[in-house]
Amino acid sequence: VQLQASGGGLVQPGGSLRLSCAASGFNLDYYAIAWFRQAPGKEREWVSCINSVSASDGSTDYADSMKGRLTISRDNAKNAVYLQMNSLKPEDTAVYYCAAALSTVCVGRHPKAYNYWGQGTLVTVSS
Repeated sequence: VQLQASGGGLVQPGGSLRLSCAASGFNLDYYAIAWFRQAPGKEREWVSCINSVSASDGSTDYADSMKGRLTISRDNAKNAVYLQMNSLKPEDTAVYYCAAALSTVCVGRHPKAYNYWGQGTLVTVSS
């Protein structure tokens, strides 16, 4: 099982990025997928989560610090999960990770609740 996060980069404040989480050997449809981030010197922080396709309600959740600026979504045909980030701020600078839980529904906000991790993609928000 491998997850791969991509799509990070350098963006100016107020800009947007779309992060992608792809999987090999693992069908993302069946599992809850979350995004976390970790800024230098800080603990890993939960950002967002989306329930599995089988959970059927398509439920999503977002961290209060980024609510209104994020959209998490799935592309079942591509076996991918995306995180659209808008109105980015310098404090959003971090390495962003996708993670999968062996659960059909989101399992909370602690990193230990998630079983598989991608390698992370760096997002830098700076002018």
